Amino acid sequence: MKIENMTNGQGVQCPEHGGRLRAAAARYGIPLADWLDLSTGVSPYGWPVPPLPAQLWKRLPEEEDGLEEAAASYYGSSHGLVVAGSQAAIQTLPLLFSRSSVTCLSPLYNEHPHAWRAHGHAICLQRGGDLCGALAGGSPHIVVCNPNNPTGQSYGRAELLEAAASLRARGGVLVVDEAFIDVNPEESLVSIAGSDVAPNLIVLRSLGKFFGLAGARVGFVFASADLRERLVSRLGPWTIAGPSREVARLALADRSWQRDMRPYLREAGQRLVRMLAPMGVVGATALFATVAPPRAREFHEFLASVGILTRYFKDHGLIRFGLPDSEESWERLAAALVETRDSLT
Repeated sequence: MKIENMTNGQGVQCPEHGGRLRAAAARYGIPLADWLDLSTGVSPYGWPVPPLPAQLWKRLPEEEDGLEEAAASYYGSSHGLVVAGSQAAIQTLPLLFSRSSVTCLSPLYNEHPHAWRAHGHAICLQRGGDLCGALAGGSPHIVVCNPNNPTGQSYGRAELLEAAASLRARGGVLVVDEAFIDVNPEESLVSIAGSDVAPNLIVLRSLGKFFGLAGARVGFVFASADLRERLVSRLGPWTIAGPSREVARLALADRSWQRDMRPYLREAGQRLVRMLAPMGVVGATALFATVAPPRAREFHEFLASVGILTRYFKDHGLIRFGLPDSEESWERLAAALVETRDSLT
């Protein structure tokens, strides 16, 4: 059994992902409860979900529940469409464009190239996250993660807006996946996406990472009204469960929690970088750090053998670590790193 292989239940190969804890437990013979899962980049200090009214489970979801207003306030834009996690948008966006060439700044969240390729678009992978190189390549559409997953590379607002303008002249779009930007919201382009300034700019946001609500499956697409309307026609009604809508509304409105959590995560991210420094940190955000150690696969495998799951990017020789969830987990990771280095040297 290879833990990195996934299918959709019909034998079709799917991209790799972190978080496959049950597969890891089966492979290594370690019970689920004994794992330290650092493979996803989801904050382990997520927004505390309160008990929800029972009525939410009995009624169809309704848009007039305040979620859209809470999102507009949090993101600073009324050009958003709520979707079932940004994954729903990633899979649907390629259907809205004629088959063409799409450049993805690589490495990146691999569902992006997979989705465009699956719908007949030609994919160009611009290695090293080189935005200028991607523009020079001539593709009408470019996809970028900012900050990038898994390298942590960030792009400035000015350079991204210039790229969007260049692509607009070609009749193309710039898709910016901002899944990891909530700790530094001032760097976001969400307030401009779909506006007269950048009508061809599409920004994806998610409650999965910063809010730690990956299981709620709530995300947003910020884009022009025309594109949002076409997305709605593809996605259909009731895309978000009523309880998920309520959790999202409450989390987006909880400014006190957001204000306190941002510096806490920054500090935790810096601690992780310091801990991983001997392995060669190539990039980081507040929610993860990525390393490129010699014998990366063996490093990843050894950690898994002692119940610590990381995300291994086999095509790039990278390992991504998320944040431990407690002081005990931090100490466990520190001890395992020392043991791993001793075993592989």
